[in-house]
Amino acid sequence: MEPNEPAKMATEKKYFTMLENHPEVFTTLAHTLGLPPSITFHDIYSFSPPALAHIPRPCLALIAIIPLTPSWALDRQSEDARLGDPKTYYHGNSNPSSSAPIIWFQQTIGDACGSYALLHCSINGPAASLIHPGSTLDQIRKDAAPLPREERAELLYDNKAFEEAHQSVAAMGDTAEPRDRSVGLGQHFVGYVKANGRLWELEGSREGPLDRGELGDDEDVLSPKALELGLGRIIKLEHESGGQDLRFSCIAMALKDEQSE
Repeated sequence: MEPNEPAKMATEKKYFTMLENHPEVFTTLAHTLGLPPSITFHDIYSFSPPALAHIPRPCLALIAIIPLTPSWALDRQSEDARLGDPKTYYHGNSNPSSSAPIIWFQQTIGDACGSYALLHCSINGPAASLIHPGSTLDQIRKDAAPLPREERAELLYDNKAFEEAHQSVAAMGDTAEPRDRSVGLGQHFVGYVKANGRLWELEGSREGPLDRGELGDDEDVLSPKALELGLGRIIKLEHESGGQDLRFSCIAMALKDEQSE
């Protein structure tokens, strides 16, 4: 997918190798960036309760890669338009007491949407408390929190450790690198986390973090309500538009189940 571009970076396009949405790729990348070995990713084949039984709970985050269908594209345009001027919608300068306690990055690096999704899901929500002090994630989170959105985007754009971590796992996937970068693949990586009792949809190509609604204390991102508010919302859009079944890939971030070891 094509990145958004602050003026300073408009003539300096940087591209990464696109990641495959695979548990091994994202588990390795998470550990490289600074999450502990107890963090693992798991494939989700279905949202039926029996199919989710192998995933330790509570689930910390979801990362999905979703095709940009006509119905979802229209919804995104309408929703982003209602947000108003993006410069006034999400400034950055995150803090836990704000109405949007999320550290969100505008995507400015091409084909890096998988790493942006992992970053969003690691530095926000329950995984944030597990980050190793002094790690790349820890440094990015501390440096980015007080910055406005464009300076925050530039910070990540210039972060060599983030780039090296991404590239170190890119070869693990089976997806071929597109020959013509001017042609988008039409898919978007989207992250879902629970923070301050709300479900947040996080994607660098939107105009900021999206609050999808309230979750109870006993509801994680794989709870029926969270699925209805998040991925279920996109699936419903496709069904209501008369489209075909939405074919997407989803993985779950969780702590290792000690009983299974």
